Amino acid sequence: MTSVNVSTSKNTVTVNEGDATIITVATQGPQGAQFSSTNTGLTDSGKVNNSIIYYDSTSATFKADATRTVENLVDGGSF
Repeated sequence: MTSVNVSTSKNTVTVNEGDATIITVATQGPQGAQFSSTNTGLTDSGKVNNSIIYYDSTSATFKADATRTVENLVDGGSF
């Protein structure tokens, strides 16, 4: 009979089995860097092919949508 007991409060694993068994235990490590150092969000639900990320001060978010794309910057962007 095989039994595995995992106790998260004590961080222990107990395995009782006659044959050799491999048990892998992993914990979540630190998260990577944030998207923005000021915790500003990114709204990309309207993204299209070749969207360019830009900052929209009205909504205080970065956006990726059809407003700024590689095509409209080249074909008629205001510089």
